[in-house]
Amino acid sequence: MSERAIVLCPGQGAQAVGMGSAWANASRAARSIFEQADRLLGNQLGAPLSALCFDGPEQTLHRTDVSQPAIYACSIASWHGLNELSHTQPLVTAATAGLSLGEYTALHLAGVISFEDGLRLVTLRGRAMQDAAEATPGGMLALIGCDEAQAQGVCERARQGGVLVCANFNAPGQVVISGDADAIARAQSVASEAGLRATPLPVAGAFHSPLMEPAADRLAQALAQTPIDAKALARCPVSSNVTAQPHEADADSIRRRLAEQLTHPVRWAQGCQNLAASGLGQGASWHELAPGKSLAGMMKRIDRAIALTTHDTP
Repeated sequence: MSERAIVLCPGQGAQAVGMGSAWANASRAARSIFEQADRLLGNQLGAPLSALCFDGPEQTLHRTDVSQPAIYACSIASWHGLNELSHTQPLVTAATAGLSLGEYTALHLAGVISFEDGLRLVTLRGRAMQDAAEATPGGMLALIGCDEAQAQGVCERARQGGVLVCANFNAPGQVVISGDADAIARAQSVASEAGLRATPLPVAGAFHSPLMEPAADRLAQALAQTPIDAKALARCPVSSNVTAQPHEADADSIRRRLAEQLTHPVRWAQGCQNLAASGLGQGASWHELAPGKSLAGMMKRIDRAIALTTHDTP
């Protein structure tokens, strides 16, 4: 008998030097994923992906073009390690969801894209986002103790002809806004005047905003050439960050949503709430893959009734 699981996959920001090393040491299946990633990427990242995950340096691992393929490989390695080392019944995916970048991990676990195609896509995605960020300086600001209406109000007051939009709805009371550097600076003052705590995020640019349009165009071209098995969604639904609903079982729709994700807000909290209410989770256990435990922290604010088991290490 296998155990049904809802599997959540982390996004950018979860990376840390040493990630995945305990899984690679403990599990042959996990180690083989890192070896496969090293073969596929070669020296594209300046060093083998596994070396960057296990040993850093930290400054390199935090680069958008490095952290994205690193997190993708680490999450999938932890999934295979988890099942190899399981002393009870193996886990099977009842549904999957991933935060931003993690949506690619979720689609792979569901059987919608191959490991190789997913790795190729997230490597290109990271590079395209880094290039777009360097072309137009921007940033992201987390607003704590804030709802969507308040965040929209901050954007409207601070935009002043620039780009400033809501980018991430991570959990109740936490909204991330994204925009050009000047608008972000104004937003910090506006938020402070409104009694909101505003924390700049250590990211390369204005992700999930219109400033990522060049990256979205490059990604859409790569997605057009990528095989997508939409029929796999009948067995394992995957939540879309853009709609907060399960992806439609249509390859072109999946491609479109993944490209839109770069310029649209990530509706993570709503997606998790919809998953919990859908009935898919009835009798299923909830799991967060490596690296980190950031999604468990968000889940405590989204739905305290959900017991989310984290797998940062074996």
